[in-house]
This record gives sequence, structure tokens and C-alpha cells, in this order.
Amino acid sequence: MKKILTIFLLFSITLLATEYQVDKSKKNTVKFISDAPVENFEGVTDNIDGYMLLNSVDDLSETQLYFEVDLNTIDTGIGLRNRHMRDNYLETDKYRFTFFEGKFTKITKLSEDELDVEVKGKIFIHGITKEISVTGKMIKDGEGYRIKSKFEVELSDYKIDIPQVMFLKIDETMKLELDFFVEVIS
Repeated sequence: MKKILTIFLLFSITLLATEYQVDKSKKNTVKFISDAPVENFEGVTDNIDGYMLLNSVDDLSETQLYFEVDLNTIDTGIGLRNRHMRDNYLETDKYRFTFFEGKFTKITKLSEDELDVEVKGKIFIHGITKEISVTGKMIKDGEGYRIKSKFEVELSDYKIDIPQVMFLKIDETMKLELDFFVEVIS
């Protein structure tokens, strides 16, 4: 009986929340930026997928976020660097996706169409899962939102080794910039 009640409650909560999914028809970008002393570069992809559940900006009790990026699709603009990054550092044959799952912890209305948001959750990179808090903006876009966020990760936290020869070419702190759209699922 407890299981049936629990399933019913979870189903009811999900019905109350609005579900959004990544709108693949829009220009979505995820950038991985390295600002090293000798060489700066960006790895860019538009291959982001996921969903967001949100009751309302005033009720954060049952929010969910899940977004993933296919690391095999990152392009740095140089084919050999792409291959080395995938094969030697990210090991995308073992860890093809990076993902984040979490919940909203705070939403502040800046205007009718713009929100400051804070989310807390777990990010999975290179076989390692870490808890993080991230801030960003959500801008109303029709029935959905444009989501923008910038944050940093330390490569050593995720056991991504940088060979000593390359230490001047790759920054230990990788900056991530996300700019993508979500739409209401009908």
C-alpha cells in the first residue's frame, strides 16, 4: 500500500510541474574555455540535451534539472587538438557524456521576463561525480526559457591529467559557458 501511495504522490507532483526540454531547433552552445599562459582555446558544441521540471518561480519544492553534453562533439577548431583532447584527456571512449542533475535552490525575479537562479546538484565529468552550486539567468522565450550560466571546474578534481609538457597550453581551471533554450513539452 505504501508503494502505491508513493507512486501516486510522485505522479501527482509531476503533473503539477511544467516540464521543459532542450529546444534543439534553437542555437544552443556549450563552451569549454582554457586560458593558459601560452595558448587560449575554446571547445564548443551545440549537442546539449535534457529537461527541467518547475512548478513555478515561487514554488521550488519539486524542481528537477538534468542536462547532458556529448563530449565527442566538442570542436576546438583544430582537428588534431580535438583528437588529443578526446583520446588523451577526456577519454571519451569511456566517458562520452558529462551531465548535471540538481534542483533550483533560489530564483529571484529581476523583471517579468528575467530571473536570476541558483541551482545545486551533482556534475559528472570523467567518471567523477561532485556536488556543485551554480548561478545563472533564465530569460523568458515564448513558452520556454533561455538559460545562461558561467562556472569553473578544476580538471584535477575530475582526475583529468595534463602531461607536464602541455601544462602551459591547458589551464588547470576550465571555464564553462552554457547558453541554451528549453521549451514546454506539450
